Amino acid sequence: MQVDLEADGASVEGLPRFQQGLFHARRLRQAGISLTALAVAGWVLALFVALFAPLSIWPVVLINCASALLVLVAGLQSAWWVADWRAQALETPTAELIEASGEEVGAFARALNRFGSGVLSQVGAPVLWLCGWSLLALISIIEFWNLALPAAAVGQSASIGAAVALALAFGLLVFERRLAQETAVQWPEASQLAQLSRVAIISLVVSAICLLFAGAESVWPLRLAVLTGLLPALVALEFLLRGVLSLFSPRQPRLEPRLMAQSFIAGLLRWPPQPLLALQHELHNRFGIDLRQIWAFTYMRRAFLPVLLVVLAVGWALTGVHEVPLQGRGIYERFGKPVQVFGPGLHAGLPWPLGRVLSVENGVVHELATSVSEAAAPELASAEGPAPLIANRLWDASHVNDKSQVIASSSGDKQSFQIVNMDVRFVYRIGLTDKAALAATYNSADVPTLIRSTASRILVHDFASRTLDELLGEQRTSLADEVGRAVQADLQKLDSGVEILATVVEAIHPPAGAANAYHGVQAAQIGAQALISRERGAASEQTNQALLQASTARDQAVATAREVNAGAQAADLRFTAEQKAYATAGRAFVLEQYLGQLSQGLAHAKLLILDHRLGADGAPTIDLRSFTLPADPMAPRKAVQ
Repeated sequence: MQVDLEADGASVEGLPRFQQGLFHARRLRQAGISLTALAVAGWVLALFVALFAPLSIWPVVLINCASALLVLVAGLQSAWWVADWRAQALETPTAELIEASGEEVGAFARALNRFGSGVLSQVGAPVLWLCGWSLLALISIIEFWNLALPAAAVGQSASIGAAVALALAFGLLVFERRLAQETAVQWPEASQLAQLSRVAIISLVVSAICLLFAGAESVWPLRLAVLTGLLPALVALEFLLRGVLSLFSPRQPRLEPRLMAQSFIAGLLRWPPQPLLALQHELHNRFGIDLRQIWAFTYMRRAFLPVLLVVLAVGWALTGVHEVPLQGRGIYERFGKPVQVFGPGLHAGLPWPLGRVLSVENGVVHELATSVSEAAAPELASAEGPAPLIANRLWDASHVNDKSQVIASSSGDKQSFQIVNMDVRFVYRIGLTDKAALAATYNSADVPTLIRSTASRILVHDFASRTLDELLGEQRTSLADEVGRAVQADLQKLDSGVEILATVVEAIHPPAGAANAYHGVQAAQIGAQALISRERGAASEQTNQALLQASTARDQAVATAREVNAGAQAADLRFTAEQKAYATAGRAFVLEQYLGQLSQGLAHAKLLILDHRLGADGAPTIDLRSFTLPADPMAPRKAVQ
C-alpha cells in the first residue's frame, strides 16, 4: 500500500521498507553501475566485431546479452528511484522534501534542467531514463536482427565466450536468489527485480548454448541466437509503453512512487506458470474482486483436466483418419505390416502408432537425367529473338546433364574407342497397380538413384558396341527404344515397381575432330536437301500448270458441247410446238407467225408511214419542198395538219 507523506508522514519511520531504503538504494546503485559497464562493453564489442565479421554469430549474441542487461539496468534504476525517495523521506523533513521534490538528483536531471525544467518537472527523470534504456535495447536488437546468417566455424573463442556467459548467468542467479528471499514488507520491488533478472539469465544461458553448438554445418544455433533477442525486445517494448502511458497520470510528489519497470512478460518466467496471477492480484487490490470466489472459474479449474484428457483422447483417435490426395495413394500399415493400399479419399484405421499410412505417388510422371550437376538458372530467350543454344540437340549446345560414354571406333584395321558426351533422360512413374506401389515403397529406398545406377550400367554395356556412325546415323532413332527396354527389363528383375514411359536422347556431343567432319556432312546434306526440294518444287509447279491447262480445256469443251446440245434441244422443242400449233390453228397460225416475223423485222427498221386516216378533219398534206428523195425519216419535218 502506498504511503502519503501529507497524511501518514509521522508513521513512515516504523515501516521496514523505509528503514532499509538507504541500504537498498546503495545496493541497487552498485549493481546498476556494474551491469551497465558490462552491457556497454558488450555493446561496443558487438559493434567492433560487426565491422570485421558481420555475418558471424558473435554480433547477435553480444547485442542480445547487452540488451538483456540494459533491460535489467532499467529495472534496477527504476527501483533505485523508489528506494532513494524512501531514504529521503526518512532523512529530510516533510516540508523540505515537498519543496525539493521537483529537484531530481543526477547529472542527467541537471543537464535536462538547462533545456527546460518545466518539461522535466512534468515528465520526471525516472520516465525519461526508463524510456531511454528501453529504446536503446530495442533499437540494438532490431539493427542486428538477421535470420539468414550462414553457418560458419567459430573456433575456440566460442567456448571461452560460452564460459563467460555462464559465469555471468551464475552471478545473476545468485543475485536473483537473494532478491527472491526478500519479503514484500521489507522490499516490495524485490520480486519484480528477480523476474527481470531471469530475463538476463535466460538470454545468457541460451547464448552460451548457441556458442557451444555453433559450427560450420549447424544452422539452428544461429537461428536460436537471433530469436533469443525476442525476450529482451518484448520486455523493452513493454517498458517503453509503460513509460509513455505514465505521462497521462499526474505526478504526486507527496505520494510514495511505485515501481514503473514492472513487466508482465517477465512475470511469466516462473514455475509453475501462472499467467493470470498478476491479473488476479490487480483485480483484488484495485477493485476488491477475488476470482477464487467465483464458482464459474472454480468449475473451470476442476473440469480443465478431464476436458483436456477427453480432447487428447479424441485427437489421438482422429489420428486414425487419413486423407489421401488425388495424385497419391496410401499403404496402410497395421502394427507395422502392410495390409491394404488406399486410393484417393478419406480412410479410417487404427490411431497412431498402431496404424499408419505411407504416401505413394499415383500416376505422377517424372523426368530423370542419367547425371546430375549444379547449374545456374537458365536464361529465358525472347519469343522474337534467335533460338537459344539449347535448341541445338546434336552437339553445339552444352547440356548440364551431359555424361561421358565410351563407344567403339575403328581406324582402318585398328580397333580403338572414343569418348562421347550425351544427355539421356528417362520419363518414369510408379506403377499403377497395388503390387507396384508396395514394391516401390518397400523394395526401393531411393527410386531415382536406382534408375540412374541401372541406366548407367545399361548405357555402358550398350554403347561399348556402338560406333559414332551408328549413334549419329539412322540407328539413332532406335537407340532410345532399345535402351528404354533394357532398363525396364532390369527394373522388373529387381521388382522395383517402376515403369519407364519414354527414353529421350536430348543431346549427343561427338569428339572435336568428328564434330568438324559431321558439320561438313551436315552442311552438304542440308544443301542437297535444299536442291532436291527446289527441283521438286519446280516439277510440282509444272505439273500443276499442265493439270490446270488440261482441266481448263476440258471444262471449256464440256461447256460448249452442253451449249450446242441445249440449243438443239430448244430448236427441237420449238419445231414440235409449231407443228402442234399449225395442226390446231391452221392458217391463223401462219398469219400470226408472219405478223410476228414482220414485227421483229420492222422493230429496228427506219419507216415512214402514210395513212389518210391519221388526220381526223382534213386530208393529209405533204410539203414536197421539205421532202427529199430518198426519204429520210430522221430529217426534221413539220407536223401533219
